[in-house]
Amino acid sequence: KTRRIELGTAVIDMRYENPLYMAEDAGAADLIAGGRLQLGISRGSPEQVIDGWRYFGYVPEEGKTDADMARRHSEIFLDLLRGEGFAQPNPRPMFPNPPGLLRLEPFSAGLRERIWWGAATDATAVWAAKLGMNLQSSTLKFDETGEPLHVQQAKQIRAYRAAWKEAGHTREPRVSVSRSIFAIVNDMDRAYFGGSEGEDHFGYIEPEKRAVFGRTYAAEPDKLVEQLREDEAIAEADTLLLTVPNQLGVDYNAHVIASILKHVAPALGWR
Repeated sequence: KTRRIELGTAVIDMRYENPLYMAEDAGAADLIAGGRLQLGISRGSPEQVIDGWRYFGYVPEEGKTDADMARRHSEIFLDLLRGEGFAQPNPRPMFPNPPGLLRLEPFSAGLRERIWWGAATDATAVWAAKLGMNLQSSTLKFDETGEPLHVQQAKQIRAYRAAWKEAGHTREPRVSVSRSIFAIVNDMDRAYFGGSEGEDHFGYIEPEKRAVFGRTYAAEPDKLVEQLREDEAIAEADTLLLTVPNQLGVDYNAHVIASILKHVAPALGWR
């Protein structure tokens, strides 16, 4: 039986979610997982269709954007996870009710503190801090300063932590960054990643929204350690999420992770 493995997600696009159904599903999953669910939510990313959320029956309020709608869905979802009663019980129920207003079931205590917001901007990171969500910052961020991704992310994390402190939350938040990291230790690694470019890329993922895409770290372990030591965002975060190429299969991805744990993590003090 494992003791530390967590069940995590990337981010769920809240433009498409009914907050009440999602609270039911999340509560059930967390109870089944023994309180180890780490659930990521966000506004979502560019889609294959135009305004896909409309096909699911969701339309932003007058004067609001789809991003506003996603944040509103998230706020309702977070309120439901507090487990407070809000629904009037039927005076003649089929089954006995507990006293008072009824809450959504199943309820999993503690899940509210294990919700993460995937923030693409400094402003939404600050918003997430005020609401008491943990922070996910991925390998992509809207470009706000023209600086490398790791520098912009480090500033984002510091802004988030400052907002968290100002909000007066009593617990310490968790902050993660995602990285593509490959320790080249054999010929197969070299064939797959030996020619990877070690620099960020800037481009447009939406009209008028310039983004910075994080570099791939791929090198021999000693060089990789030195490169990662210079990553300011990794230093600011407490959790590192590794992005792995699932199309290369389970065995190779297990090798990728094992190589990092054996050849890279000890030198950087990761655990």
